Amino acid sequence: MHSDTFSMDVIATIRSCYSQRFGIPRQPGLVDSAVASIEFDPSSDNELALRDLGSFSHLWVVFVFHGQNYSRFKPLVQPPRLGGKKTMGVYATRSPNRPNPIGLSAVALREVRFDQDRFRVLVDGGDFLDGTPVLDIKPYVPFVDAIPDARSDWATQIQDGLEVDWNAEALERLAEVEPHADLVATGSQGLRRLIEQTLAQDPRPAYERGKDGKAGQHWGVLVGPVDVMFEVRQGRAIVVSIKQA
Repeated sequence: MHSDTFSMDVIATIRSCYSQRFGIPRQPGLVDSAVASIEFDPSSDNELALRDLGSFSHLWVVFVFHGQNYSRFKPLVQPPRLGGKKTMGVYATRSPNRPNPIGLSAVALREVRFDQDRFRVLVDGGDFLDGTPVLDIKPYVPFVDAIPDARSDWATQIQDGLEVDWNAEALERLAEVEPHADLVATGSQGLRRLIEQTLAQDPRPAYERGKDGKAGQHWGVLVGPVDVMFEVRQGRAIVVSIKQA
């Protein structure tokens, strides 16, 4: 093991619609309604560094997995996609439990905005925890970054998501919520789509996925400005209640 150490500066911080780990999509792009704001200090250097970024439709975001509770990395992990039952080498997975807690996500660029208090790079489809430190952003360049004949033996396709239903009271409460414009697109309808896309991924632990919950078993997930309680019955996620987080 090499003993060399390197220091890196945090260049920005991500404000995300996901304020807790539970519920975050397990890959970028699965929830395209997940809006995040990559926020830079309004310095002259940052203004120059962000110039021309809008020439690209997508970005690579290099970030730190923060908010983790690992004391040391595990060389073997159990990917949720495989039901949390099959063990694989960490380098063959995208587990956050790595020797260096560095993440890499490709996201769609929505807007670059030079506000007085912060410079904001708004992106769609992120899988970020609120407060994520950013190490770098790079443009996604299709002719070199997209590899049509690339192979993946086990992470081969997007799994079918859960259908999502609402009870009447939860829908009424949804209409009363005013989401933050930078983190949830197009008001309450955008928030509804974000909630439904998040629950469709079945954020429950791997050992619970693919089966119905026990009678009266509810799960809570923070999505944007609301705390969503849901249950899974007959293969469907049902929103039982929402309240302002």
